[in-house]
Amino acid sequence: MSGTAAKYESVLKKYRKRSRFADLFRRIIKNKGALVGLILLGIVICMFIGSFFISWDAITAVNARNRFAPPSWEYPMGTDSLGRNLFLRLIYGTRYSLAIGFGAVVIGLTLGLLLGCLAGYYGGMYEHIIMRVCDVIASVPGILSAMVIMMALGQSVQNLIFAMGIMSTTGYARISRASMLRVKSEEFIEAAHAIGIPNFRIIFTQVLPNGMAPLIITVTTSLGTTIMGASGLSFIGFGVQQPAPEWGGLLAAGRQYLRTSPWITVFPGIAIMIIVLGFSMLGDGLRDALDPKLKGRR
Repeated sequence: MSGTAAKYESVLKKYRKRSRFADLFRRIIKNKGALVGLILLGIVICMFIGSFFISWDAITAVNARNRFAPPSWEYPMGTDSLGRNLFLRLIYGTRYSLAIGFGAVVIGLTLGLLLGCLAGYYGGMYEHIIMRVCDVIASVPGILSAMVIMMALGQSVQNLIFAMGIMSTTGYARISRASMLRVKSEEFIEAAHAIGIPNFRIIFTQVLPNGMAPLIITVTTSLGTTIMGASGLSFIGFGVQQPAPEWGGLLAAGRQYLRTSPWITVFPGIAIMIIVLGFSMLGDGLRDALDPKLKGRR
């Protein structure tokens, strides 16, 4: 009898109903690509936490005697043309990269959600005007538009975040509109209309929660591309300026010494690759985990 009870308990524990978040996390962990992405992002987060233990003076202190020192135990990533510790500067630069990535995504997602929901839910003239404006903005290369915004507002971290956020608005608007069009025809939305729930409340309590999966995937993948785009702007001189150790700026500072001191460029490039790859692999894992067609196979 005790053996039967133990078997019953094990089966019950195995098939016990999980919360939606717990089930999503379990499917992500089982995805090898997503797990690798989480590990890579965990490394970046550890670097970000470590940056708060590094002072500004430590990353800007000039040491002419140690110019172009190769990687060693004292300087794990070598030094740059001014003798500054590249390891400390790289770790400190995670502040800029993550702030730009998350800040731009918040701005783009907020504006894109408002425009996409308005266009998809109400349709008609609202949809026509909003989507044509998005088409005009999307027809201009994003890097060129960001350069124009930076030239108009000035070169600073805040303006770079704003520029990258504006450039990502059209993508979020299109995706949120598509999700809105798909969900608003469901029966539970018609039932909400029938009992007199206001449109604003229906959008944010009924439609959006049931159409968030594509947006979550897009946010995850666009974090990496946004960071890479911001690094590109800094590389060509339109982003964060020296002596701030933004990763794109570190690449730009070492390009003229690529043959003689390649470590100045190689290590920031690897850091950018890690964070972009991490967000990309995590986004692919989220796509598989949130796909209803794959839920029964896992």
